[in-house]
This record gives sequence, structure tokens and C-alpha cells, in this order.
Amino acid sequence: MKKYFFLLFFFAFFTAFAQENQQIKEAQEREEQERIKESLREEKPADAREIEEAKRKRDSTNITVTVIDSLYREDQFYIGLTYNLLQNNPDGVSQNSFSSGLHLGFLRDMPLNKRRNVAIAVGLGYSMNDFRQNIKITEVDGNPNYEVIDENEVDFDKNKFALHFVDLPIEFRWRTSTMQTHRFWRIYTGVKFSYLFLNKSKYVDGNETVKIFNNKDFNKFQYGAYIAFGYNTWNFHAYYGLNSLLKSDAKIDGKSIDMNTINIGLMFYIL
Repeated sequence: MKKYFFLLFFFAFFTAFAQENQQIKEAQEREEQERIKESLREEKPADAREIEEAKRKRDSTNITVTVIDSLYREDQFYIGLTYNLLQNNPDGVSQNSFSSGLHLGFLRDMPLNKRRNVAIAVGLGYSMNDFRQNIKITEVDGNPNYEVIDENEVDFDKNKFALHFVDLPIEFRWRTSTMQTHRFWRIYTGVKFSYLFLNKSKYVDGNETVKIFNNKDFNKFQYGAYIAFGYNTWNFHAYYGLNSLLKSDAKIDGKSIDMNTINIGLMFYIL
């Protein structure tokens, strides 16, 4: 019996000792883990500072690369606004109100030199020219008839004709452009050939309204010379028509209406 009691006591003691050792070991491990965690917490700011420093150095060494197009082209789209003046007017003919023009299109820029500041351009565009004046256009037996309105005697509300063209401009270009900048001086000059695809006239007074479309007396083909010059956005533009707006069949009091036009205004270029 004593033998079994001694074995039981030894087993209990050994178990208690082992458990105590295990508890001590676990406590030591917990302390070690806490110490490691504390160490990591102390080192984190330093690591964060190192990360921030590395990021700052990386950002400071970033290089912004600007792609320079050595084969650049300039001013390939245009839009213009003009004031239209009639020249060589028949006796008594004058303009009233504001005669305006709208011009827009595409020009293919073709540089001629290595710097690419001298070029020629050929394009295709559209223009609408409005002329407010005192020539009343009516139809007599299906043919156009023209008469000058005496504005002192006739109180009319509106009298105008509008011309719509497809344009073919051809121009010589000089500019101070470089590959690095889009702000420069320019002088462009050339000739423009135009095809009249639509014309309409309108007369309105208190008693009648007269509208005529596609009057056959207007010249289908127009041509003239022009110039545009300026800096950056703002460019002065002038066009001088070299032929008459109307055919020789269009007459007032037996004399041909041999009017041509001068358009002056602003031209804007992009791309």
C-alpha cells in the first residue's frame, strides 16, 4: 500500500512540477512576445519615416517627359467672323444694318522647311455671307428684277440677300512657331475659290414679303485674294473679291450690277 501511495505522491508531485514548469515557460513566452510587440511598436515610426523618406526620394527623382513633335503642323482648322462691304455699287445703292459673314473649314498645313515655320496650305471650307442693302429683288414673268429702294420714301423692315459657298483656299504661310510653343506671330496670304450652292433674298415691308431662292443671276463661281495676320488667338482677316457677285444680265436701269465684296474681320485657328 505504501508503495502505491509513494508512486501516487511522486506522480502528483511530478505532475505539479511539470505544470509549474509549463506555466513558467508559457509566462516566459508571453513576456517574450510582449517584448517583441513593444519593440515593433517602437520601431514602427522609424519604419514609417523610412518609407516616407524613400517615397520622397522616389518622387524627387521622377522625370516629367514632354513629347516634342518634330513633325508638327499648325493652324489646320479655322473659323472667322467678318463684316461684309459691297464695292462698285450702282447709283443710289447703300448698305444698312450689319452685313455679316461666317467662315469655317480645314486647311492641310504642309511645311516647307526644317523649322516648319514656312508652309503652304490647301483646304476645304464653308462660308455664308449676308448683305443687307436697298436693292429690292423680285420676279417678273419668272425672271429676276432689280430696283433701288428710296429709303426716304419706302419704309421697309428688311432687305437682304445671303450667299452660301463651298470654299477652296490655297495659301502661303509664315509664322514664328517652334516645336515647343503654340504662341506665335503669323502672316498667311492666299487665294480662295468658291462655289455658290445656295442663295436667297428676302424683302419685307408692311404690305408684302418677297422671298427668292437660287437666283440664277448670281455668279456660281467666285474668287478672291485674302490675308490673315496676328498673334496667338487674335488674327485680322481681309478678303477682296476679284469678280462680280452678279452676272452681267443683272441690271438696274439698263446698267449691269457689277458689285464685288470686301470682307474684314477676325480669324481664329486651332490645331
